[in-house]
Amino acid sequence: MMEAFVGAHAGSARASAGARGMFSRVCVRSRRAEAARPATAAAATVQMKVFDWKKRGNPEYSGRAEVGEISVTTIIPAPGSRHRKKRKGRGVAAGQGRSCGFGMRGQKSRAGNPTRPGFEGGQNPLYRRLPKFVGRPMGPGHKRTVYGLIKIATLNKCEPDSEVTLESLVESGKMTKNKEKLVKVVGGEELTVTGLTVKAHAFTSSAVEAIEKAGGKCVLLSPTTGAVIQLDADEGEAAE
Repeated sequence: MMEAFVGAHAGSARASAGARGMFSRVCVRSRRAEAARPATAAAATVQMKVFDWKKRGNPEYSGRAEVGEISVTTIIPAPGSRHRKKRKGRGVAAGQGRSCGFGMRGQKSRAGNPTRPGFEGGQNPLYRRLPKFVGRPMGPGHKRTVYGLIKIATLNKCEPDSEVTLESLVESGKMTKNKEKLVKVVGGEELTVTGLTVKAHAFTSSAVEAIEKAGGKCVLLSPTTGAVIQLDADEGEAAE
């Protein structure tokens, strides 16, 4: 039995020595092949794209020629700043499968929007911490007057020395029916028709100037009753 053990040990030693000799011969052959290889191939350079801000204007990297002026057609994002959209729920091996990064429990893992916009967990939110500016409020709880507009171009279609109201303009086909209850005359151009008496609930300063320049008259109507508001001389001067 001792002889069998010694024979097996000698056989394994010979096998390992043969393997070492084969490995050394392979290494010698590879070194010889490298020595016989041309120097240009051995010194081949590795080319790679570097994500650096200095490469932004390089046409070889971006594929666009350099321009003297930046515009919406020539501007490009910084290298490395744009990423592909993350595909969730496409298997565990994709990295964002199963729970898609929302965890297993909790309110934020449930379907739908867990909290309303602006919610900060119960603390005083930002839109309540900020101070409110005074001025002309337009939000809920406040009122602002909305007018239907009568332009000077519409008044130029009327007959001279006539009385103009919203109803007369609609009946004559110079205007369509207005959905607003109140009307306002706005300026912006020259009135060519003379002697008009225009009745409305409000006038702009340029409209008053154009009408009075053409020898007309502006009559202010009450927003509630529609009756003519009689202005005193002092109030008329103040309104002007």
